[in-house]
Amino acid sequence: MASCSMALAASGFVLTPNVATNTNSGSKTNMVLFSSKFDPRTSRLVVKASDEGPAPPTTAAPTAEPEAPKPKPPPIGPKRGTKVKILRRESYWFNGIGSVVAVDQDPKTRYPVVVRFDKVNYANVSTNNYALDEIEEVK
Repeated sequence: MASCSMALAASGFVLTPNVATNTNSGSKTNMVLFSSKFDPRTSRLVVKASDEGPAPPTTAAPTAEPEAPKPKPPPIGPKRGTKVKILRRESYWFNGIGSVVAVDQDPKTRYPVVVRFDKVNYANVSTNNYALDEIEEVK
C-alpha cells in the first residue's frame, strides 16, 4: 500500500490556464477533482481557477535590432608560453626563470598565473601559482 501512495505522490498533473469556461453559469470558480481508488480520503487534488478573465493575446514585440554582444575584456597577465622571472622572495624559484602554463582570467583569483620550471623543488614539484605582481616578463 505504501508503494502505491508513493507512486501517486510521484505522479503529476499539468493544467493549462487556457481552458474554456461557461460564462452563463453564476459560479465564479472552476474546480477540477481527481480522486484515487486507493485512498479517496487523502488522495485528492483540487485546482481552482482565478477570476481574472481571459489572458490578453500575446503579440511579438518588433525587434528593432539585436543587441550586440559585449566586447571581451583584454586578457589578464602574460600569454601562455612566455618566459617570466619570479620576484617572490620566499619562493624556491626566486630570481629563476620559468614559462607560463596558464593564466586564470577571473579578476578575483589571488594567484592567477601558473608557471612551470625546468628544475624541481624539495617536494619534487615543478609548477607553482603566482600573483601578477610576483612575476616579470623576460625578453
